[in-house]
Amino acid sequence: MWQRRLLPPLLCGLILVGYAGVTAPSWAIARAAEDISALWNDPTDLETRDLFHGNWGASHAPNPDAVYTFVRRKKGGANPGVVVRDSIGRTWHVKQAADGSRGAEGPVEVALSRVLNAAGYHQPPVYFLPSFTMMTSDGQVQREAGGRFRLDDPSLRELGVWSWQDNPFIGTPPFEGLLVILLMFNSWDLKDSNNTLYDVRREGEARRWYVVRDLGGALGETGRFRPKRNHIDKFERHIFITNAGHDLVEFGYDGKQPQLIRHRITVDTVRWAASLMSRIDDRQWNDAFRAGGYDQALGNRFIAKIRANIAQARLRANRTQ
Repeated sequence: MWQRRLLPPLLCGLILVGYAGVTAPSWAIARAAEDISALWNDPTDLETRDLFHGNWGASHAPNPDAVYTFVRRKKGGANPGVVVRDSIGRTWHVKQAADGSRGAEGPVEVALSRVLNAAGYHQPPVYFLPSFTMMTSDGQVQREAGGRFRLDDPSLRELGVWSWQDNPFIGTPPFEGLLVILLMFNSWDLKDSNNTLYDVRREGEARRWYVVRDLGGALGETGRFRPKRNHIDKFERHIFITNAGHDLVEFGYDGKQPQLIRHRITVDTVRWAASLMSRIDDRQWNDAFRAGGYDQALGNRFIAKIRANIAQARLRANRTQ
């Protein structure tokens, strides 16, 4: 049985926090080195947020007509990619599909990034281009398979990774609810190396962001050894919640770090996450998947399954009240 770690009393105090717009009771959190806003901000304007351009807006998007200059090949990861520079000097990390198709991480990552950002979780500027033009190191100009474009924005400085099992937010609804939201997408790749800690300097403020950044291992089947991602048939067949008792909820999860999920997620947390996600409307869901390059028919199938998962979460949670 998982047990929550107690923070040293000299480093933390208990504060009572209530979040408007989410049907959950007030809760007390242990406040340590970071405020909860380093992970999550209450999205009081969620219903009006733009899920196509995202919180960074169209001004940060890559130009589909630009010629990008090759800088270097991407290191590591399941998908190939390149680092390129555009005509105005911005640097982009491009994650491409291995076979040049959409059946890889890029579309998933952009769509999920839009949803998490709308729900109050911090995200870097990411966008999708189906293809782009690149000048190679030997001066050749060629058309390249597109994918996820992540901007190196000067306001964000990477400090390294943060751990799912060792961070200041364990036990809070925004942290535990983040796990539930990722499970709604059948996100199996819950490893620390996908989490990035940023030093953020925007609008005259200095702060930190705890970000789940590499979101591409989702919307397919679950597993630890190369499960299919971005696969609608596998995703539709996946069982989200397998059992809900009076206190705890069990999930159909067999991905990385299963101890994060098993015998840990409470009914109240599932209710909190489902209430938050249910505030995203049809237009916003469509915009999120359109931002990832999905055609409408395929996007609709993914959205229908996600909505079914949200509905199942609300139903199971409400039965235990």
